[in-house]
Amino acid sequence: MKSSTTAQEVAGLAQVSQSAVSRTFTPGASVSEETRSKVLAAAKALGYRPNALARSLITRRSRIIALVMSYLENQFYPLVIERLSQKLQKQGYHVLLFISDLNEADGVLAEILQYQVDGIVMASTMLSSDLAKNCADSGVPVVLFNRVADTSALARHTTSSVTSDNYRGGRMVAELLLERGHRKVAFLAGLENSSTSVEREKGFNEALREGGGSVFSRAVGHYSFEGAQQATRALFAGVDRPDAVFVANDHMAIAAMDVLRIELGLRIPQDVSVMGFDDVPQAAWGSYQLTTVVQSVEDMVDAVVDLLHDQMQGEVRPRKVVIPCRVVERQSVRPAPGASPK
Repeated sequence: MKSSTTAQEVAGLAQVSQSAVSRTFTPGASVSEETRSKVLAAAKALGYRPNALARSLITRRSRIIALVMSYLENQFYPLVIERLSQKLQKQGYHVLLFISDLNEADGVLAEILQYQVDGIVMASTMLSSDLAKNCADSGVPVVLFNRVADTSALARHTTSSVTSDNYRGGRMVAELLLERGHRKVAFLAGLENSSTSVEREKGFNEALREGGGSVFSRAVGHYSFEGAQQATRALFAGVDRPDAVFVANDHMAIAAMDVLRIELGLRIPQDVSVMGFDDVPQAAWGSYQLTTVVQSVEDMVDAVVDLLHDQMQGEVRPRKVVIPCRVVERQSVRPAPGASPK
């Protein structure tokens, strides 16, 4: 078996043109099934493997999408990696994963641009104005996942984004807790400068005010498990405690529930109701049964891929896509008055 078999040799054995060989190994290219079968059989016989790097030099397309994340501790983001990778791979693209600092990805993305990637998806990290300019100047489309570009006017005018309706999700949380009779409702925020946490809190606060209430207490968990544990201890340190807490994501909500039950001996939902945001798989586990706001990973990933395709085809107008969300009720919130517990 030759390791240096050429496409020309494959074409000769298959009795097709060299361009037919190229089309056979190019995702999405048009080629008849008869020709494809001949080429694949010849390639197998000769041990031919297409050289993706060489092809990228010819087409000027690497078919690589860079995915930038700040951390994988949150169970929501491994789901995003899985679904996004699967969808892109079916379309002939590959995902190159980079891990950056939480608040700024400039150092990592300076390296990414050296890989001649066709597009960049940024999740759980922020986009600086300098980075937005570099990407725009390089012609590399950038889509923010679960974030909006709020760092600069330049970023907002050059970057597309896909988010859930975080504002509406926050409102739905407040409406449910008020309906269940809660009046001392706390909020456990993620990061102060995170657009997801800010929008969720904004909707939450406004719905509380419209219902005649206000936030009883507030703490910041920094979107980390340990941070959420410390924030929960602070929220429930006094004698006059909250009777419900809205946590900015499920990862922190699970940490809060552990503290409430194990350390403080409180019953959920009899003593305190807890709501989260994301609907990660662990939220449905029997030991948590967390009532939460569902972010549709499938719909969000579909929107990201559509935006990438549009921009890679020359559609440069940035778009902000907002995906509807909904509440899934489990057992961490007290039942409606007169209803029997689930």
